[in-house]
Amino acid sequence: MDFKEGVILAFDKPYGWTSFALVAKIRYLLCRKMGVKKLKVGHAGTLDPLATGVLVLCTGKATKRIEELQAHTKEYVATLCLGATTPSYDLEKPIDEVFPTEHITREMVEEVLKSFVGIIQQIPPVFSACKVDGARAYDLARKGQEVELKAKTLVIDEIELLKYSQTEIEIRVVCSKGTYIRALARDIGQALQSGAHLTALRRTRVGDVKVDECYNLDTFTEWLENLEIEKNL
Repeated sequence: MDFKEGVILAFDKPYGWTSFALVAKIRYLLCRKMGVKKLKVGHAGTLDPLATGVLVLCTGKATKRIEELQAHTKEYVATLCLGATTPSYDLEKPIDEVFPTEHITREMVEEVLKSFVGIIQQIPPVFSACKVDGARAYDLARKGQEVELKAKTLVIDEIELLKYSQTEIEIRVVCSKGTYIRALARDIGQALQSGAHLTALRRTRVGDVKVDECYNLDTFTEWLENLEIEKNL
């Protein structure tokens, strides 16, 4: 296996890790195995630190395929807390507002979810990697600066309600690249005449790659140790 010529690897990103941290760890393991100081490694489609699931990594010349791989359809399973919002739309920031949920029924949730299927406009979260005048939106937001982001056109192929209560729902979402599930949670909360934020997120598929086919750090480390590879001296 020639990691310089290019290999595509799929990982189940651990909770609490940034996508960049996982890339750095895999680059370190590969360089040590190969006996080299440098190796190109990149990822196709960032996952937030509080999310888990499929993260596709490319090595060597395969990094040229990152844009192509990022364009693949993605599937997520998300848990939304209803009746409360946070500035980051997830658990990164504490709850800032609470709203009633007594009026929310299963039928209401199912109707609202249907309204998001198809071509939609979505304003990304201010705590995101979107760029504003060359700076990352989350850097500006964390400094307390006002951030204004433009709506993006996205495609939601499917939304399925997996679990329901008046204060929490679990959904499965199949969507195009660039979709922020945190922002979708925000918009679903508003459509339910309440509020919502994301409490759990797992990317279960990217293109044809399913999460149960991915390496975790332990299985990858074991696989790499047993791999016969010609070191560059």
